[in-house]
Amino acid sequence: MATVNSTNAVNTFMAALEHPLKTEIEAVRAIILETDKRITERIKWNAPSFYLMDDFATFKLRPTGTVQVILHTGAKVKDSPAEIKINDTSGLLKWVAKDRCVVTFLNMQDIESKKASFVEVLRQWIKQM
Repeated sequence: MATVNSTNAVNTFMAALEHPLKTEIEAVRAIILETDKRITERIKWNAPSFYLMDDFATFKLRPTGTVQVILHTGAKVKDSPAEIKINDTSGLLKWVAKDRCVVTFLNMQDIESKKASFVEVLRQWIKQM
């Protein structure tokens, strides 16, 4: 599968996005992109999504009271997904399947306090993609 980079499309999407936590979404977006220079982004499922060999993270923009990022192992559900193993000592992840979890941020202060843990989780996740 070819690498996809649609930063312009994401920028356009973000410019038009009406969300009470838009600044926080942009902050989390920047953290994800800064984690690994190979990460690209595009719009998938009507939200910014991040790609490295396959889709691995997508914003969940509703409900609008928090900023959520879904970590996953691709755009399509796999019949026999590999189990992702993350050393999450911070308790950042809420697992919804063995290959899918949710990271929730409440506000900018929460993003800043969880940034180092989030980057570490992202690096571990990427290594298993």
